[in-house]
Amino acid sequence: MTDSALLVMDVQRVVVERYPDPGYLPRLRKAVEAARAGGVPVIYVVVGFRPGYPEISARNKMFGPLAGAPADAGSGEATRIHPDVAPEPGDVVVTKRRVSAFAGSDLDVVLRAGGIDHLVLTGIATSGVVLSTLRQAADLDFGLTVLADACLDADPEVHRVLVEKVFPQQAEVTTVDDWAAAR
Repeated sequence: MTDSALLVMDVQRVVVERYPDPGYLPRLRKAVEAARAGGVPVIYVVVGFRPGYPEISARNKMFGPLAGAPADAGSGEATRIHPDVAPEPGDVVVTKRRVSAFAGSDLDVVLRAGGIDHLVLTGIATSGVVLSTLRQAADLDFGLTVLADACLDADPEVHRVLVEKVFPQQAEVTTVDDWAAAR
């Protein structure tokens, strides 16, 4: 048993389609394969809501527009984890209700039950789920590693500033290749 876990966050089809980078999924898959080979648990985090979106306030700028959507608009194939990095039996899938992987989810319970105190972060978007999760995990005293090239953002400059200047204040920042080689 390891004290680390790899978090694969918001890599749902509908999200991946908004961030075209042909190299992203192969890099992420390499990280997932390295984690599994090294005995590091892989935990998937997805955003999801109940039918009718009772968790969403119309005041929420990011998710508020969903409040008026048809009850089944957020379900189906588009919201599933991309098949190139799909979970395997034994992998945990956590559903969150906001940007941070901890917001409205049971992630903290899963991590504590597994004796996990170090998180390796990946996901889409660097300025969204990765940033929000990093900040909350740091406040919860988790050790942190960010795989910079397994994170993706719509704005390359925002991604660069986060991984080069902001994240190193609270996390080790490395690449998939370097992290995988250390497994």
